[in-house]
Amino acid sequence: MRVVLAEDHALLRDGLTRLLQAHDFEVVEAVDNGPSLWHALVTHRPDVAVVDVRLPPSFTDEGLRAVIAARQEVPGLPVLVLSQYVEQLYARELLSNRADGVGYLLKDRVFQVGQFIEALRRVAAGGTVMDPEVVAQFLGKRRRRLDALTPREREVLALMAEGRTNAAIAAKLFVTEKAVGKHTNNVFRKLDLTASADDNRRVLAVLAYLNA
Repeated sequence: MRVVLAEDHALLRDGLTRLLQAHDFEVVEAVDNGPSLWHALVTHRPDVAVVDVRLPPSFTDEGLRAVIAARQEVPGLPVLVLSQYVEQLYARELLSNRADGVGYLLKDRVFQVGQFIEALRRVAAGGTVMDPEVVAQFLGKRRRRLDALTPREREVLALMAEGRTNAAIAAKLFVTEKAVGKHTNNVFRKLDLTASADDNRRVLAVLAYLNA
């Protein structure tokens, strides 16, 4: 699986490169700034990209901006964004840019190698991954929008936001897949997410947290 990596710290960039190579990823290019990232993404069109949010020259949201611009050129380009802190605005912008093949993780998750690699493969396959800490903050800061949800529905929504399928949620909660389907439909209804052929309601449910 071909990967473009963007990280401005040389030691971490080298460490990530070695980690990815050890798990059968091919790092086709590793860059340390926003403009180079955009060029690498549109040139190589990798299977997935691993990108630090804050890159030179601005050290603000340069990595995220490069990702969003590249996804305009390469629709559906899978990208896993890494951030030092929970930055909800960045998560919202990334998810709003398209619903498929995106992830947002805290950098600390890299040291949980198994989970990090699993998240990367999930994003590469077109899934959506949200860091559990990010999800927890969404839940904590937007209670009014969540008041209509039952405890079980909140639990299902948190797992959904992590990118889990109904089958995976059922296994995690020791319930039937049919029960999970009922809970997810209740979540969509209570968050006023109507059915649509174009929108991924699972991602819109996460956005509902952010926009509450």
